[in-house]
Amino acid sequence: MDAIKMGFIGFGNMASAMADGWIATGAVAADSLYACASRYEALCERCAARGMHALPDAASLIGAVDLVVIAIKPHLIEEVLGPLADALAAKPVLSVAAGWDCARYEALLPGSRHLSTVPNTPVAIGEGVIACERLHTLAPAEHELVWELLGALGTVVTVESRLLSVAGTVGGCGPAFIAMVIEALGDAAVKYGIPRADAYRMVSQMIAGTAKLQLATGDHPGAMKDAVCSPGGTTIRGVAALERAGLRSAFIQAIDAIEG
Repeated sequence: MDAIKMGFIGFGNMASAMADGWIATGAVAADSLYACASRYEALCERCAARGMHALPDAASLIGAVDLVVIAIKPHLIEEVLGPLADALAAKPVLSVAAGWDCARYEALLPGSRHLSTVPNTPVAIGEGVIACERLHTLAPAEHELVWELLGALGTVVTVESRLLSVAGTVGGCGPAFIAMVIEALGDAAVKYGIPRADAYRMVSQMIAGTAKLQLATGDHPGAMKDAVCSPGGTTIRGVAALERAGLRSAFIQAIDAIEG
């Protein structure tokens, strides 16, 4: 992987997070990463800070790299990529654009080799989750390489095409929801006198530790909750309050609001 040249068409928050993750984990050297974006001066600053290469346009980028990452806004893909279909047909393409699955790329870029994914921002530290469409047109060796690259960024979950959207929503939007939980529990701790920096550190570690415990044991979340709730104890009173407030329903409604 360290010899491959990769290029981002679009270098917003998600592309930046992926680049940071590959650099931080050592999976891809910074000087093997390229990017192009509409605001070239700002792009140059962001790339220079990482040791990456900034290029002025997508055509130049495609010619310079071995693998292309599509990271522009979904509504711009047809406008930007349509004129580049012939050039893209010669390179494997990894898409991180929401709503663009294999069928849509086949219609726009017939004959190209592509895979659609939806990562989330924790890829920046190699702790992300990447929803990956099972259907793709990559050659076997290309798919193996891309799988290694994505694996360096976190956990890769393969889903059927019809589930790519909701998998991307849960994984991709979830960090915003959990950040709200961190903020809210932090506020509660501050209310009772804990300094804010300590509050956030405690809450974030509690969430990280709970998640790692579930991953390590495979226990049902309900069983993990029950293990903390002693009869007549403090935790069950807090759980009851959260149930009255509709916590679980609120999270489900959040996903419904995005997918609906």
